[in-house]
Amino acid sequence: MSAPPNEGYGQQYGQYPDQQAQPGYEDQQPLAQGVQHEAAAHGKKKKRGYAAEAFDVGSGANAAVGGQMQGGGPQFGVPTQGQPAPPVYGGYPQQEPQQPVVQGYQQPAQGYPVQQPVQPQQPAYAGYPAPDQGYAAPPAAAPGVGGITQGMGQMNIGAQPQQQGQAPRAAMNQLYPTDLLNQPFNASELDLPPPPITLPPNSSVTPSPDANCPPRYIRSTLNAVPTTHSMLKKSKLPFALVIQPYGALHDDEDNIPVIQDQVISRCRRCRTYINPYVTFLDQGHRWRCNMCNLSNDVPQAFDWDAAAQQSVDRWQRAELNHSVVEFVAPQEYMVRPPQPLVYLFLFDVSYAAISSGLLATSARTILDSLNRIPNADRRTRLGFLAVDSSLHYFSVPKDEDENGEVHQLVISDLDEPFLPVPHDLLVPLSDSRQSVEKFLQKLPDMFQNNQSNFSCMGPALRAGHKLISALGGKIVVLTASLPNLGVGKLEMREDKKLLGTSKEGTLLQTANSFYKSFAVECSKNQVSVDMFLFSSQYQDVASLSNLPRYTGGQTYFYPGWHASRPEDALKFATEFSEFLSSEIGLEAVLRVRGTTGLRMNTFYGNFFNRSSDLCAFPAFPRDQCYVVEVAIDESLTKNFMCLQAAVLHTTCNGERRIRVMTLALPTTANLSDMYASADQVALAAYFSHKAVERALGNGLDPARDGLQTKITELLQVFKKELAGGSMGGGLQFPANLRGLPMLILGLMKNVGLRKSAQIPSDIRSAALCLLSTLPPPLLMRYIYPRLYSLHDMPDTAGTPDPETGHIVLPPVLNLSSERFVPYGLYLIDDGQTQFLWVGRDAVPQLVTDVFGVEDKTQLQVGKGRVPELEGDFNERVRAVVEKSRDHKALGVGSITVPHLYIVREDGEPSLKLWAQTLLVEDRADQGLSALQWLGILREKVKQ
Repeated sequence: MSAPPNEGYGQQYGQYPDQQAQPGYEDQQPLAQGVQHEAAAHGKKKKRGYAAEAFDVGSGANAAVGGQMQGGGPQFGVPTQGQPAPPVYGGYPQQEPQQPVVQGYQQPAQGYPVQQPVQPQQPAYAGYPAPDQGYAAPPAAAPGVGGITQGMGQMNIGAQPQQQGQAPRAAMNQLYPTDLLNQPFNASELDLPPPPITLPPNSSVTPSPDANCPPRYIRSTLNAVPTTHSMLKKSKLPFALVIQPYGALHDDEDNIPVIQDQVISRCRRCRTYINPYVTFLDQGHRWRCNMCNLSNDVPQAFDWDAAAQQSVDRWQRAELNHSVVEFVAPQEYMVRPPQPLVYLFLFDVSYAAISSGLLATSARTILDSLNRIPNADRRTRLGFLAVDSSLHYFSVPKDEDENGEVHQLVISDLDEPFLPVPHDLLVPLSDSRQSVEKFLQKLPDMFQNNQSNFSCMGPALRAGHKLISALGGKIVVLTASLPNLGVGKLEMREDKKLLGTSKEGTLLQTANSFYKSFAVECSKNQVSVDMFLFSSQYQDVASLSNLPRYTGGQTYFYPGWHASRPEDALKFATEFSEFLSSEIGLEAVLRVRGTTGLRMNTFYGNFFNRSSDLCAFPAFPRDQCYVVEVAIDESLTKNFMCLQAAVLHTTCNGERRIRVMTLALPTTANLSDMYASADQVALAAYFSHKAVERALGNGLDPARDGLQTKITELLQVFKKELAGGSMGGGLQFPANLRGLPMLILGLMKNVGLRKSAQIPSDIRSAALCLLSTLPPPLLMRYIYPRLYSLHDMPDTAGTPDPETGHIVLPPVLNLSSERFVPYGLYLIDDGQTQFLWVGRDAVPQLVTDVFGVEDKTQLQVGKGRVPELEGDFNERVRAVVEKSRDHKALGVGSITVPHLYIVREDGEPSLKLWAQTLLVEDRADQGLSALQWLGILREKVKQ
């Protein structure tokens, strides 16, 4: 059943009424299989020329790798008189390398009026002059990591050989002010690494290049930490860590040293794990803790390999060379025998779930994924519960029981649901594999004629908790209904009159206290809850998302989903299968320790805060991040300080492990060092978590106001303390933070926080869940999406890089409609949804080559995919669409497969409007354009 369309562009957030699929469309292979393997050779077909003349991609400011900035004032990365030459970080080399001439889909020769070349006059904000021919060329990517690393090498940053004596203070990152109005932010800068961490020489005990934690696992908002609380307060910069303990869903994709010998040396006082920043004393028999300075004995077994019965070189030990390690924990780290992996599937079998195809698709996906569910120790257990107006238990026999049939046991007493039989409700996958397969094949038929519209989800959750609480595990809820019977009953409370008003915040808060109190109960018993929500009508995501929020789970939202659409069925099946295969940690706790004088103050993310500094996770997911705010209680006296995050968990295979991540940061008493070393991506992630907390607590207006206040304060401090109190006619900010005002604007315009009367509260609540859990690379994409121009992409784009084998992406563009031409083809990607935008004057040849239709009016708009056609350009477009989804290349785990929507500029208005809301730098709805936003900030800073 589909919901009545919402007014305005509320309907298109996943609820856009799709065109009917073409006949035979279901039989096509998924897109991923159509894209050639990245390392495959290319160049089989000659590239078609779509224009009479080629144009120079290098034209336009910032277009070349390191094209110089336009506008007055000192150039970013270019020294002014009396200034030293800057490091390469964040700067642009002074020479503009020549770009190769690229042929592309040019403006049609006839029909579309040719614009006269625009002469050098600067546009008011964009700062990118148009090239001589046709239209503005895209800016190329900013300098790559290689160039920055080389620059750092020239600055002698990194491990040094050991020397005697006190280490001198390291040279800090230099501050390069830029003018945000005359030297505008370039979207490619978001891909730059954070400002380098410049530690004093010999800070670590080994010269290992891996001695300090890479930003993939921990990013600090400050890569130079103030020595006092008063200085931190004065700077207005937050000090926080963004922690993403895992870089992939599976261990074999996340290469971390595992220390098997169970020799774990920890500080007796503060319990810090030995790491590359300790100091050895007394001929190496003792070590001094780098957090609290206590000296500890080195364990006798530290220099001995028990397996080989021989001594080993201490300096080769992983924990002294690597900042991120995983220890196999001995017996004393276990309160009870290691927990098996337990999945309890809670199926909605009401009419809504049957008619949408949810039950059949879920059962089929679990059946197809049984080999992918982690079960190396053969202890994994599965259980199944079905819910409508009653509870349906399923007793699954062991395979050896030849006469065994699956028994359905129905419980109608919802107030005191009891377990009908104590055994066979949770079955070992290894012993009951055939019985489980038979059951999953039969399950959809058992309820195919069910007409019930009731869902007693609350009692079902209680029953599921009772069933697995002795062991712990995951309750996986798959539902297409609003819980409307028994405990946890929810009402339809969506009120369009409240949307866009100050009272809208009440719709984002929990309607029934059961969901919070039950989540806390689950956490105590090591039970985690994941919610897969599919309703085509109001489902109260705000209330239901509390279960994952406090139990280390996640809320996955599929609005208006229907299995009859191949794209919907494929997206869910792929994501659910990835979810089931992910190697989660069980009964986990996270603790962060810091140098004496530091205190972990506030924690953000999906977990339960069991004590002041201990975060509890019944299940530890691989695709989320956590933010920890750090307070400075006492002055820091050393020239660098350390922080260490440790995750104690049980692996899927029943092994107790501790993942330890150690980060060292220099200290400074200088405000300019702090600003020059601030990480704009980590700052945006911190502000995102703060904004979600404020939105859920106080409402959307205070959340948006808080973001504007914070960026204004930072600009004011910079003006007063570091720019001599003068801004001239512009808006001064450090080069390394140039993207922050635009990221804040993107956050305020994100569907989770945007001021609008058109966004349903379920859509908003689901977006808030993403804003408070996505790892930084995906979060940046979600608040400032990717925009690629495809019709004129360079010849190399969409083909494998000869050195790395990875598909080359076109240059990324700023999110402004100024970047669009009417005959263009563009990809907009926020990591959750992709839009392929076809301009209203797209040449027929382009449409034919990409989509295989003669005229763009024949294009199927809405959810779809790029068909597999013979032809070089079609193959490259598909490769770019696929590569843009590649989260593994970003160093993160994710199960998300974005929907692709085909959008015609002159087609379905609501779909076009939805795509345009991702253009952060445009004015839309009640939001400001980038130029207006910077103007308002400038006025506030001047006051």
